[in-house]
Amino acid sequence: MKVLLINGSPRIGGNTSVALAEMEKIFALEGIEYETVQIGQKSIRGCVACGACKKLGKCVFEDDVNEIAKKFEESDGLVVASPVYYASANATLIALLDRLFYSAHFDKTMKVGASVAVARRGGASATFDELNKYFTISGMPIASSKYWNSVHGGAPGQAHEDAEGLQTMRTLARNMAFLIKSISLGKEKYGLPEKEVPVTTSFVR
Repeated sequence: MKVLLINGSPRIGGNTSVALAEMEKIFALEGIEYETVQIGQKSIRGCVACGACKKLGKCVFEDDVNEIAKKFEESDGLVVASPVYYASANATLIALLDRLFYSAHFDKTMKVGASVAVARRGGASATFDELNKYFTISGMPIASSKYWNSVHGGAPGQAHEDAEGLQTMRTLARNMAFLIKSISLGKEKYGLPEKEVPVTTSFVR
């Protein structure tokens, strides 16, 4: 069992890394393999809605998105973490997620998702809600914790002082590991939920 963690911060070893490190420790204890990729410093363009991915099976733009899609497909869970910029996630991360979820056509049903927001003070809950929407449109259960998944810290390394936030991260990782293991057992016994033929409704006729 494996979890892919995407760090949307451009700061190597910053407060977002501190938050994810708490989760990594728990995944290791739970016997969950994990890989963390940091994309905040990458040059990743946004989706242009060209639709080429429907024919190619991948995004037409060759950058980190297609490589991360392969890792995502092989994973049982996905953690997406971002610093908070103007009560929103890092724009590079959003560009990646838009293209990743739109162009990666493999079945994401029952892969467990979790989002993490790291803020100096405000905007964490708005960012948390923003990131969760990628999971809820993809049939992915969302792992919860003892509080909303946020850690606070402004100056580099300050997140180490947020005891409650770090505990929230550890609890999140334990709950995520439990869900991944439980879903694995459930798939063996019951399989995945039945899927209907997609129906789309346009409100402009």
